[in-house]
Amino acid sequence: MNTIPDLESATHQVTRLVAGVTDEQLAAPTPCRDYAVRDLLAHFIGLTAAFRDAAKKQLGPTTDTDPRAAGLALDDDWRSRLPAQLDELVAAWRSPEAWEGMTQAGGVALPGPIAGRVALNEVVLHGWDLARATGQPYDVDPASLRSSYELLAPSGVAPSGGEMFGPPVPVPADAPLVDRVVALSGRSPSWSPPAE
Repeated sequence: MNTIPDLESATHQVTRLVAGVTDEQLAAPTPCRDYAVRDLLAHFIGLTAAFRDAAKKQLGPTTDTDPRAAGLALDDDWRSRLPAQLDELVAAWRSPEAWEGMTQAGGVALPGPIAGRVALNEVVLHGWDLARATGQPYDVDPASLRSSYELLAPSGVAPSGGEMFGPPVPVPADAPLVDRVVALSGRSPSWSPPAE
């Protein structure tokens, strides 16, 4: 994990996905238990603000709040706000200072290099969630997937001493990297919306 990852490719995937979400899909289920698409989008808005401010070391309300305690109300401007915040997230983590020292996100103090990788991992995994929930293709870049895999693997450096999401789901060792990353996060790579 010596190479500093760039968040642009993964965030551009999410921006493309956001443009493809219809109003009718906002109530649809997602791979995130208890989250509809609207909740996932609201979570995305909160996490992009938190990790943008964590990169800038602008600690305060956006970085102090545990995401599980934050409200999930989706504002009407989400179609423009989320892509703008994704761009801001990329710009913030392109600053070398973002990767130095300590910062905070979700109320957890983290070294800069770990916080940046957690930010990328959040974008990668929740991008997959959004793609699956809305039936859109998801083509995240291999470098972002490798960064997520290194963070989530049992020998990784994920914060909170282990599982960030849920118990890993078993997959074959030769499964595609995206499936292995998704499985390490406690999601089933074969998840699809329930049939109506």
